[in-house]
Amino acid sequence: MSESNRIEYKRELTDALEKEVIAFLNAKEGGVIYIGIDNDGQMHGLSDCDAAQLAIKDRLKNNIQPSIMGLFEIIHEQREGQDIIRITVAGGLEKPYHLKKFGMTEKGCFLRVGSACEPMPTDMIESLYGKRVRNTIGRMESPRKDLGFEQLRIYYEARGLHLNDAFMKNLELLTPEDKPNYAAYLLADENGVSVQVAKYADTTRVHLIENRDYGRCSLVKALKAVLDRVDVENTIFTKIGYPLRQERPMIDAIAMREAVINAIVHNDYSYGATPKIEFFSDRVEVTSMGGLPYGVEEEDLFSGGSVPRNKEIMRVFRDLEIVEHLGSGILRIVKAYGREAFEIRKSFLRVILPYVEPIVEVTPQVDPKSSGKSSGKSSGKSSGKILQLLRDNPHMTIPELAIQLGISTRAIEKNIKALQSKGQLQRVGAAKGGQWQVLVGEHE
Repeated sequence: MSESNRIEYKRELTDALEKEVIAFLNAKEGGVIYIGIDNDGQMHGLSDCDAAQLAIKDRLKNNIQPSIMGLFEIIHEQREGQDIIRITVAGGLEKPYHLKKFGMTEKGCFLRVGSACEPMPTDMIESLYGKRVRNTIGRMESPRKDLGFEQLRIYYEARGLHLNDAFMKNLELLTPEDKPNYAAYLLADENGVSVQVAKYADTTRVHLIENRDYGRCSLVKALKAVLDRVDVENTIFTKIGYPLRQERPMIDAIAMREAVINAIVHNDYSYGATPKIEFFSDRVEVTSMGGLPYGVEEEDLFSGGSVPRNKEIMRVFRDLEIVEHLGSGILRIVKAYGREAFEIRKSFLRVILPYVEPIVEVTPQVDPKSSGKSSGKSSGKSSGKILQLLRDNPHMTIPELAIQLGISTRAIEKNIKALQSKGQLQRVGAAKGGQWQVLVGEHE
């Protein structure tokens, strides 16, 4: 690779680092800086990457304004046997970013021009400042003052990290007036925010089977609950044959996880909207409200650039290793489903993931003399699977059971009638709003 408008090489750590980072922060899609590689792309490496990483983090944290915590990551890599550092910088929403000691002046603000870092003209500084996004969750005051963070402490301690008495300041959970901000509210043990998970009987939103809210707790805990629910819904289609066993999930698990995490991290919480996940009979839709962040276009999104709408939430999710690398989530979804999986509007961004077709097994020809016996055995297997599915999700419909098991709805109805006549299954409540109740033990 050679230097470009998104890639910068530096043979060693120099005093110009902050300027290069600021130029990428002020760009739409951010960029990447490699330390230990010269301008010609030759590897030279660094003698002490650990010390360099600590120095870089300290300099970026203290020398640049507004705060850029959550907008960069520092990774130690090895290439051609050499130790180097890769700094990935996201485009920020609070432009213009500048050197703290020079303020918003031509000496303090920079922009990327080709592969060079140039001072930003005064008129551009004034224009960007006039458009600066001010209604971020970091500046919005929390609607509650009595916030507890025991859940967040548990998650940090599980990663070997500890929240000290100054954690709210360190994690930027305070407004400029030192009051708890909306990011703190979202991460607190109790809040009024939840993620909606809905399930429908067919391909439309007419027949709602289930509607649950996950949340009113720390956003980290809510995310983990939603991901667990998604894993339950993501049925594994299996075909056992000779010599191999074939398995595949209904939805690509990596793409689904990234879609859910992105929706929660990048949702615009500033006007009360929350993310939602909707399961249909042929697809799942994951929606985050707010559309693309200010100044970001579709090509920026698909190029691998990252512009976190909520850098405070991104910071915490990266600390907890929920988010791997800046800008990587969208690329994983595109790799599995293509750009057509994205529906981008002014008010929302939606990811639509179609289900794969069930693995169809070819039924072998059976001797008519033994057909009755084989049919009974097959029916017994289907009945057992039906009981297991309804035990896990009592709201499932007959069409959904048919899709899950890869058999006809008529066969499902026949099995259900047999189970009801044996007293192993019953329907509780109304035909549309009720649910199934399994009346036998798990191993019976």
